[in-house]
Amino acid sequence: MESFVSNVDTAAFPQAVLQRSHEVPVVVDFWAEWCGPCKVLGPILEKLAIEYSGAFELVKVDVDANQELAGQFGVQGIPNVIGFRQGQPVSQFTGAVPEAQVRDWITALLPSELDKKVEAARDAALAGDLAAAEDLFREVLSEQPDHPDAGTGLASLLIARNESEEALIALGKLAPTPDVERLQAAARITETHGSDIAELESRVDAAPESGDARLDLAKALAAKGEYEPSLDQMLRLVREKSPLMDEARQGMLDIFDVLGVDHPLTQSYRKQLTSALF
Repeated sequence: MESFVSNVDTAAFPQAVLQRSHEVPVVVDFWAEWCGPCKVLGPILEKLAIEYSGAFELVKVDVDANQELAGQFGVQGIPNVIGFRQGQPVSQFTGAVPEAQVRDWITALLPSELDKKVEAARDAALAGDLAAAEDLFREVLSEQPDHPDAGTGLASLLIARNESEEALIALGKLAPTPDVERLQAAARITETHGSDIAELESRVDAAPESGDARLDLAKALAAKGEYEPSLDQMLRLVREKSPLMDEARQGMLDIFDVLGVDHPLTQSYRKQLTSALF
């Protein structure tokens, strides 16, 4: 069997499919030996994998031997075919559909010219040429303003140099996803990056009851990556039922998004926030 067609089990799946799909689209055929339609579709998929010469890779998973894996991806009928890109399932179909329909499905799965330009931008960024990466991301967005990978790529560059407002504009054109929401949170956090912490601390010391001063300090601390003291300041506003408690609550949620659900600060302060709210 050609190198771009392989049989994979549950143990090999993360490497062969999830990780590999960051480099090339991977088509997973969930099948079984006793399945008549599988014997019709399987040769079509293998033929196309050979014809496309590595433009995508075909991975075959025997559902009888890998039932937990099939269940993980919601496979109820076979053959079930799922296309993966960037570590995520992006499209699928079930049944022994005609070759022409399979070919159209694969064509839609393969990277477009804009997708290839995004990959070039990522390569440029990894090589340290951020200007070239930005130009390529902007070229893609000029043709497709809601291109998810170009939008998040450009936003990441803008956030890194504290241009939060433009990053939020770019992200606002994209469909909401966990990655988009995480970057939006990061952009909001960095909006006060240039603030003077010492000056803001003096304002709070001079007027401890001032919610505005305390929230400004919390935002500035977050922008500099001082997440724990920032969370302390915002949590105090929530506990005191300040008029600014909703903004403070959102600020805490933004930090949780940036840190991730498993971070110790997220776990600790989320419990405290819930307690303070209720």
